[in-house]
Amino acid sequence: MARGGFPGGNMNNMMKKVQKMQKEMARAQQEIEEKEFSSTAGGGVIEAVVNGKKELVKINIDEDVVDPEDTEMLEDLVVAAVNDALKKADEYTQREMGKLTGNINIPGLM
Repeated sequence: MARGGFPGGNMNNMMKKVQKMQKEMARAQQEIEEKEFSSTAGGGVIEAVVNGKKELVKINIDEDVVDPEDTEMLEDLVVAAVNDALKKADEYTQREMGKLTGNINIPGLM
């Protein structure tokens, strides 16, 4: 075992690697937060756009789908589009952060 009880190197090298990874993760997180993810429902009559911070930023609704007699269908389509856009944001975040962490689970990271 190397001096200081750390196999394969010393504490300074390990700290440098950790600091580099932290900077890369912060940069990746910033890029993710600025990215937008969209999804559609009802054959494209509803579009939801969320950002990487999981905030809904835009809803587009085709006016032909607005039926005052059937608001329940419209509500269902909006929910489906928003949920799918959020799922896309989550999957992208996990994939991008996994590249940096080697897909190890770091609690509180995502």
